[in-house]
Amino acid sequence: MTSCLKLEVQTEDQTPHKWCISLAEDEFKRLLSHGNPVVHKVFGEGSLFSPLLFGKFFDPSDAFPLWDFESDSLLSNLRNSGKSSVDWFQTDQAYVLKAELPAGVGKTNNVQIHVEKGKIVEIFGQLKLLQRESQKKDWRSCNWWEYGYVRRLELPEDADWRRIEAYLSIDAVLEIQIPRNLLHSDTSASGVGKKSE
Repeated sequence: MTSCLKLEVQTEDQTPHKWCISLAEDEFKRLLSHGNPVVHKVFGEGSLFSPLLFGKFFDPSDAFPLWDFESDSLLSNLRNSGKSSVDWFQTDQAYVLKAELPAGVGKTNNVQIHVEKGKIVEIFGQLKLLQRESQKKDWRSCNWWEYGYVRRLELPEDADWRRIEAYLSIDAVLEIQIPRNLLHSDTSASGVGKKSE
């Protein structure tokens, strides 16, 4: 990876009711119809934060089981048209997500990574032009898409969430590395720790 900065991965967020309001497809269409260029870049086709990233509408505030799918098959239409800069894969040691962030989003003070209860990784941030409006309340607990962006991903069962690392390159490419808990994989494969029937 080119020159990059390591981002802090937060694990202690006690915000109640964050992401409790779902983004509906009709609301998303209404949001895009306003013609705001920043909104189009953040939620547009091929963006990590787009509800249409996976080929059909899926609220990015709902946790998606990303590593249950191959990126080549899920993103084939976007890749064929050159509209996606998102990729994910797994090795024997780790799960990896790489995504070019939209212009204006890829700033280190704006992108936040959070692990929720060891089960979900959240990538989120607030849109600069709307930060002042949302300071009275936590923007994540209301119509979050009016103030920021999010992508929530389910962590695989053998993910070692305590050792997740995130990096942001100078050309706004986010890379999240999620080590695999090799001890978990070994016990699952050998049947150790499984209940007898």
